[in-house]
Amino acid sequence: METEAQPVGRATQNAVVVAIMLGMLLAALDQTIVATALPTIVSELGGANHLSWVVTSYLLAETIMTALVGKFGDLYGRKRMFLISVVLFLVGSALCGMADSMLWLVGSRAIQGLGAGGLMVTAMAVIADVVPLSERGKYQGFIGAVFGVSTVAGPLLGGLFVDQLSWRWAFYVNIPLGIVVLVVAAFALPSVKAAVKPAIDYLGILLIGLAATGLTLVTTWGGNQYDWTSPIIIAMAVGSVIALILFVLVEQRAAEPLLPIRLFRSRVFSVCTSLSFIIGFAMLGGVTFLPTYLQYVHGASATESGLQMLPLVAGLLVASVAVGQTISKTGRYRIFPIVGTVMIAGGLYLLSLMGNQTSYLQTAVSMLVLGLGVGLCMPVPTVVVQSTVDYSDLGVATSGVSFLRTLGSSFGVAVFGSVYAAQLPERLAGAIPPGVDPRAAQSVEGVHSLPPAARDAITAAYADALHVVFLAAVPVAALGFVVALLLKEVPLRDTVRTSVSGNSSVGDSFAVPASADSEQELQKLFAFVVQNHKRNPGPEVLAESGIPLSLAQAWMILRVFRGGAESGSATLQEITGDLKVPPGVFEPLAAQLVADGYLSETLGHYRFTTRGLEMFQRFVGAYRVWILARLEDWDAESAPAFSAAVDRIAEQMIDRGQSLTTGKHAALTGA
Repeated sequence: METEAQPVGRATQNAVVVAIMLGMLLAALDQTIVATALPTIVSELGGANHLSWVVTSYLLAETIMTALVGKFGDLYGRKRMFLISVVLFLVGSALCGMADSMLWLVGSRAIQGLGAGGLMVTAMAVIADVVPLSERGKYQGFIGAVFGVSTVAGPLLGGLFVDQLSWRWAFYVNIPLGIVVLVVAAFALPSVKAAVKPAIDYLGILLIGLAATGLTLVTTWGGNQYDWTSPIIIAMAVGSVIALILFVLVEQRAAEPLLPIRLFRSRVFSVCTSLSFIIGFAMLGGVTFLPTYLQYVHGASATESGLQMLPLVAGLLVASVAVGQTISKTGRYRIFPIVGTVMIAGGLYLLSLMGNQTSYLQTAVSMLVLGLGVGLCMPVPTVVVQSTVDYSDLGVATSGVSFLRTLGSSFGVAVFGSVYAAQLPERLAGAIPPGVDPRAAQSVEGVHSLPPAARDAITAAYADALHVVFLAAVPVAALGFVVALLLKEVPLRDTVRTSVSGNSSVGDSFAVPASADSEQELQKLFAFVVQNHKRNPGPEVLAESGIPLSLAQAWMILRVFRGGAESGSATLQEITGDLKVPPGVFEPLAAQLVADGYLSETLGHYRFTTRGLEMFQRFVGAYRVWILARLEDWDAESAPAFSAAVDRIAEQMIDRGQSLTTGKHAALTGA
C-alpha cells in the first residue's frame, strides 16, 4: 500500500510525462542501438570474443536492477530511485563513450544497464503518481509505442552515429537528453513511498544473479577461451547450478520472493515463462548479429545495415499488433505461438543459408520470416498469465514473464556470441590469402578495401561463421514449438483482453519490465478498460445508483473529503489548489451543497454534514459497484487485498479521473 501522491497541475503533469517517456526512450534505445555499431567498435577496440558481452552485460544488469528497484522505490521513494537511476544511466553512458578497451566498455554497459532497469521499472509507477487513472491507458499506450519506435530506430541511429560522427556518440547522445530528464524530474516529480515497508528478497536476487552470470560466462568462455573440460568451466558450471538450486530453496521460504516457485506448479505459467525465455533468446540474438553479416558480407555501411534490418522489425511490429487485436476480439491465442515458433525456426534456418553471394532480397525475406515469428509469439505469455493467476500473484507472475524474457535475451546473445567467437578465427585462418595483413580482416573497412579475390574469401569466412551461429539457434526455436504445443487454451479475463487491444501488444512485447506489485498491475489493466469506455462513467454511475446529485456536486463532495482529510474541513483554495483555477469559480457549487444540507460552512471552511458524509459513502460505493462489474472475472470479494485495491481505484476514478484536470471546467461548474 502506498501513501497517496498529491495531484499536480496539467503543466507539471505534462512535463513529468515528457521527461519520463524521454528517459524510457533512452533506456529502450540502448538495448538495440549498439547492434549496428558493434562491428565498428570491435574494429577499433579489438576483443571480438567479448562482442556479445557488450549487449549481455547491459541485459543482465538491467534484469537484476528491475528485481530490486521497485522495492527500493517503496522503501525510499520512487522519485529518489528514479533520479538515482538517471544518474547511473548517465555515468554509464559517459564511461561507454570514453572506453578504450572492450573490457572497459563491457563494465560501463553494466552500469548503464543498472540505470536503464531502474528507469523502466519506476517510470510506470511515477506515471501513476501524476496521471489520473482515466487518462493512464493513453499514456501506457504511448510508452508501448516508445518501445516499438526504439526497436526500429535503435539500429538505424547506431548506424548514423557511426557513419556521421563516431560510435562513441551512440552513448554520448544520452548525456544532454538525460540531464534534461534529471532536471525536470528533480523539480516536478512528487515524492511518494509505501506506507508499509516491503520485504526485499536480497538472497534470492543474489543467487539468481550469480546463476545467470555464471551460466552466461560458461556459454561464452566454453570452447573459446577455455576448453569445455577445463577446471574453470566445470567449476563455474557446477557453481551456477548450485546457485540455481539454492535460489529455488530460498524462494520457497522468502517472505516476498522474487519469483514464487509455487507458480511453476501451474502448467500454464511454466509454459508461458519458457516461451518468453525462448522468444527473448531468438529475437535479440538475431538483432545483435545480423548487422555483422550485413556490414562484413554485404558491404553495407552502418546506417545502411540499420535500414536493411527493417524487414525483421516491421514483421515483428505488424505481427505483434495484429495478434493483440485478434486476441482482444476472439479470446483465442494458442495457435499464434505454435505458428510463431515454426516461423522463428524457419527464419533462423533461412538466415543460416546466407552466403557472400546471397542477394539482399533473399536476406530480407529471411529477416521478415523471423520477425513475423517473434511477433506472433510475443504478446501471448503475458496475456495468458494475467488471465490465469490469482490477484495476489498478478504482480510477481507478470514481472516473472518479463524477467524470463530479458534473461532469455541475455542468454541468446551470449550463446550466439560464443558460437561466433569459436567459429570465426578458424574460418578466417584459412581464408586470408598470403601477403594480406591479417589485421585487415578484422574491420569492415579493411575487408572491403582488399582486392576482389581476397575480399570474397574473407567475406565467405564471415558468412560461414554466421551460418553456424544461426543454425545453432534452430533447435532452440524447435524446442519452443514443443513448448507451444503444451500451451492450453483457457478463457481470458475481459480486462486483459481489453488491455492487449489498447496497448497493441507493443509495450509488453519489447521488454517493458512489469511491476511486482499486484495493485499497480491491476491499475494498468483497468486503465485500458476506462479508456475503452470512451466516456465519463460518472453520469452512468449516478443514474444507476439513484444518487440525487449532479456530477459536479458529487465531484465537489469528494474534493471536500480529500481536502479536509487531516483537519476535517477545507477551504475552496485547499479543495481546488491543484487545478490552477480561481477558487471563486466553485463558490456557487459549494453554496448549493450547503443549501442542500450536504456541507456546512464557517468562515470559508467547508465540512461534511451527517447527510453529506452518507452521500459521499454512497457515491464511493456506487463507483465500487461499477468497477466490480468490469472486474467480475477476478477474485472480487474473496480477496481482502483485491477489495482494498478496488476501493482505491474507486477513489481515484471519482477524484482525479473525473476532475477538472480533464479541462472541461464548464461541465462541472455549470451544474
